[in-house]
Amino acid sequence: MNTPFRITRPGERRVPLVLDSPHSGTSYPGDFGAAVELSLLRAAEDSFVDELFGHGPAIGATLIAAEFPRSYIDPNRSLLDIDAQLLEGPWPGPAVPSRKTELGIGLIWRLLDSGQPIYERKLSVAEVKNRIVAYHQPYQRAVKDALDEAHEHFGAVWHINCHSMPALSGRISEEGPGKPRADFVLGDRDGTTCEPEFTAFVRETLAGFGYQVKVNDPYKGVELVRAFSDPKAQRHSLQVEVNRKLYMDERTRVKNGGFGKLKGDIDRLLEAVASYARERGSHVCAPGHDHGHGHGHHHDHDHHHPHGHGHNHGHDPGHNHGHDHEH
Repeated sequence: MNTPFRITRPGERRVPLVLDSPHSGTSYPGDFGAAVELSLLRAAEDSFVDELFGHGPAIGATLIAAEFPRSYIDPNRSLLDIDAQLLEGPWPGPAVPSRKTELGIGLIWRLLDSGQPIYERKLSVAEVKNRIVAYHQPYQRAVKDALDEAHEHFGAVWHINCHSMPALSGRISEEGPGKPRADFVLGDRDGTTCEPEFTAFVRETLAGFGYQVKVNDPYKGVELVRAFSDPKAQRHSLQVEVNRKLYMDERTRVKNGGFGKLKGDIDRLLEAVASYARERGSHVCAPGHDHGHGHGHHHDHDHHHPHGHGHNHGHDPGHNHGHDHEH
């Protein structure tokens, strides 16, 4: 794999909007060493989410999508979310296991959503470190770079962390198995990762399209909306979960007849959000500042960042990541 992520930038007319799809990757590294069939691992993928939100760059947003699968290492987890049960030796750095780790779906997954173990072996400290440095950190750095760049240019940035969810809850989910999900679930960690007006705007827009929308139930949002958001500093992050029954057959992983309609509705949502961000961003941007960005101010963040494991992306080691009902 040449790069652990794919980044698609907008043209000249930009808006302060960044989209990221951390779980739609389908390139399985050769050193995975899982003991279950690929078809079972693929159930963890947020299939086609990068395509569903692919209209973003056409309306001025940056879109980042992971190439690797979340079951290999999850870029939507903290570096501290280490599962000691998976390791053949003691972890040399700090570790603050979250509720997700207890459920077997921490930084590196131990269990499938069905509860089935992924490995018949322990992982070495070296291979976990390699997954962090080669996959997890470059993806998180790409998201942070895109958010920082937009915030520097516009004085504000809006971030949508894009996901899909099974139609029914699984055996290791917080709410218990077999519970039906809404069409969309928005997560702002109980109002802490973005201005409440943004969550309300997205909810009302989707509801206006005829969808059932819930907020922070059952998904509140995890690391990518927590780590890089700061509403008081005009950094707004919102997690958006799409129900897979709307667009695919969860058993065969094939698009169903609803894909086209859903894609069109998400296109309309993104256009509305782009207008929202453009208007709000113009209020905090310096007067006369050119948003066209056609003056060569183009940073290429497709490179790898081989930061050592101690690199922390602003994570607070004392922060308790044990929030319930997260993706």
